[in-house]
Amino acid sequence: MTMNIEIISKEKIKPSSSTPNHLRNFKLCLLDQLIPAPYAPILLFYPNSDSSTNSQVLKRLLVLKKSLSEILARFYPLAGTIKDDLSIDCDDQGAYYITARIKSHLFEFLDHPEIRLINRFLPLEGTSVTNIQVNVFECGGISVGVCISHKILDGTALSMFLKGWADAAFASSKEVVYPDFSASSLFPANDLRLKNDSMAMWGALFKKGQFITKRFVFDGLAIAKLKEMALSSSIGRHPTRVETISAFIWKCTMAASEQKHGSKKPSLITHIVNLRKRAAPKFSEHSLGNLIWMASAKCSSVKDKETIQLPGLVHQLTKSISKIDADYVKKLRSEEAPLMMYKHFKEIGEFISNGSADCFGFTSWCKLGFYDADFGWGKPVWVSSMDSSIPFFMNLIILMDTRCGTGIEAWITLDEQEMSILQNNQEFQAFTSLNPSPLNFGHAAMKFSI
Repeated sequence: MTMNIEIISKEKIKPSSSTPNHLRNFKLCLLDQLIPAPYAPILLFYPNSDSSTNSQVLKRLLVLKKSLSEILARFYPLAGTIKDDLSIDCDDQGAYYITARIKSHLFEFLDHPEIRLINRFLPLEGTSVTNIQVNVFECGGISVGVCISHKILDGTALSMFLKGWADAAFASSKEVVYPDFSASSLFPANDLRLKNDSMAMWGALFKKGQFITKRFVFDGLAIAKLKEMALSSSIGRHPTRVETISAFIWKCTMAASEQKHGSKKPSLITHIVNLRKRAAPKFSEHSLGNLIWMASAKCSSVKDKETIQLPGLVHQLTKSISKIDADYVKKLRSEEAPLMMYKHFKEIGEFISNGSADCFGFTSWCKLGFYDADFGWGKPVWVSSMDSSIPFFMNLIILMDTRCGTGIEAWITLDEQEMSILQNNQEFQAFTSLNPSPLNFGHAAMKFSI
């Protein structure tokens, strides 16, 4: 499919009201130093469900700009300028905003979504804290591409911002939600120790190679079957959908690595964990910042067949995630935190630094409510991640909800050779569909004959 995109305008959308001087210096929290990625990108696709005319679509574009200006006044750090690794100057510079015209129909793209084209819908050229690209299709459908600095928010905070923006556009009667700015008080950052301590780990995780991103979908039936297969007396509870799918992908990627290298390698999985609900008392769900930590689980004993089977891998993963409880979060905020963090990153870095072990990084954006972002013309028909097919990256898996809420999309980025092996793995094929249309993937036939 060819994709002709015409840029209509580039501008800055400033907050509807000025930020007071006493709020100009916004301090980042310690955990904001954990994330190496520059931006948190997401794409939301909206069909022209009510066959709105061109003039009505133009009104929608004006509503998007006006409501963005209003929401930036509440989320004022997102309209500022990154001063350094410790703070943002809330100078009301505004969001970088692109309007583009797509010379094709939305459903034409969604029928056969090409991952290599996804990034053209995103404002990747933007250097502001907040970057938006609104794409208008010939049919009147709209996609909203968002790239916000990962220095200031995680997936939960991104979803909060999008829902706040959508509510402002919809003139919703819902109670207005204001972001909570207490992250820098919960995890004060007076220096760059966390960034420095984690550098060796990230250096070991990132590697050269021809990486490629592909999208695989697990429907509800596949997930239910895998959860049944993952049950083990050692787990002590039913694994979640995310834990089950993560462990299954881990199992299959280890098999791909073994086929590529001719022998089993020790393997490590990292998983991003939201700290908001794990603290006691809980942190606000409206907290702006990266209130996350990284769980890690190892599969060192390559000779132990039970360990590398699905129940064993689920056990390792659930055990590592369960460790991040209220006591763990309390320690992350205590005087022992610096040494605790240093040891955590050092252990991961040393495990994989000499190239003898594999590492697979997971993050889940499931159940964050991205499909609830209704700007006044319906909820998105598809919410997508981005293409990370670049020469220098890491093994990364992003898990996202399907539109119906029962399935999971896995956006997997691997070395091209390992990806080829993975997608031809019969066990993996039995539970996934490769890049189906988001309009009908729930009807994809799954095969449980293995």
